[in-house]
Amino acid sequence: MEILGLGTQVLECARVRQLLDEHADAFLRQVYTDREVRFCHSRRQTTEQFAALWAAKEAVFRALGTTWKRGMSWTDVEVVCEPGQAPRAVVSGAIGELQAARGVNQVLLTMAFCRSFATATAIAGRVDGAPVQEDTALDD
Repeated sequence: MEILGLGTQVLECARVRQLLDEHADAFLRQVYTDREVRFCHSRRQTTEQFAALWAAKEAVFRALGTTWKRGMSWTDVEVVCEPGQAPRAVVSGAIGELQAARGVNQVLLTMAFCRSFATATAIAGRVDGAPVQEDTALDD
């Protein structure tokens, strides 16, 4: 795999807890997909899970060479956690277009948390032989 980008993020879990307490559903809808919300609510240490997923989204942005900004949606990056598998990022929207433009066809993702902090690291890469999505919107 050719590495095209690396991103990492650390978040304070207390900050996420405060956002959950103050903004509840509005915060959840803005940052997380329905599948991510269901996953976090199904786990122990719910706050830490939400913090880890948010850190993962930030890490993916950074691995693709950007940060969140207007025109991007937090839900354009969905972190999928399935039993027995490494977490994976599924991108769409503006982030999917950016991924295609950068020639990225694989994003490796890892997350960890403790009571106080959550962290995530993403590696954006290109695997030879894997299809690279062509983005014709950038040709204009």
